[in-house]
Amino acid sequence: MTTTLQRRSVTNHFLLDNISWETYERLLREVDSRHVRLTYDNGDLEIMTLSLGHESAGRLLGVLVRLLAMELQMPFKGGGSTTMRRKIKRTGLEPDECFWFQNEPAMRGKKKWQAAHDPPPDLAIEMDITHSSMDRMGIYAALRVPEVWRCTRKSLKAYRLHEAGTYQVEEGSALLPFVPLDEIYRFLMLSDQMDEAELLRRFVGWVRAEVLPRYQAWRQRGKKNGK
Repeated sequence: MTTTLQRRSVTNHFLLDNISWETYERLLREVDSRHVRLTYDNGDLEIMTLSLGHESAGRLLGVLVRLLAMELQMPFKGGGSTTMRRKIKRTGLEPDECFWFQNEPAMRGKKKWQAAHDPPPDLAIEMDITHSSMDRMGIYAALRVPEVWRCTRKSLKAYRLHEAGTYQVEEGSALLPFVPLDEIYRFLMLSDQMDEAELLRRFVGWVRAEVLPRYQAWRQRGKKNGK
């Protein structure tokens, strides 16, 4: 077996091909808890070190989602950057953040995610700031993640998995339709202008003033429709 290493123009990317599933799993064990992301797709393996900007933005967006759920009293389980992999599809990756909302009861108390037995996260967050060489959205589709929030340097968009097995960008989140993603993105951008404690205080105030009434109205409509 011949393995080739391709160096990209960005020094924190390394792409290897003809890598076995067993080698991928061994590398996952070796780099556990380090600031390295491994993306695997049918023998192709990308090794990427994450910048401070990437890590900070991803963690902050995850905190905003947690605060949102807490203020709205929505049960959830956060999965962080847990490795999601399916051997049968020979794919695997680590999202920047992931969450179970509708499937929170199925994951409560679990310490590991197993593709054969457990539901995929209801929401994954993909920070498309440090650009990957791999088709990460295709891997999310293989993992059957129903919704991905993809954040670039210009916007935050919701992508929904359709029956054809591909993602389509939506006007807003189908999972959290009462949340305007452009406002979430605005708060992310504020991290360049103020400390995070002040940003989070402002975010909580906005959720209470703007999002909570929308959420309550959304729930009332659902009750009227028998949902």
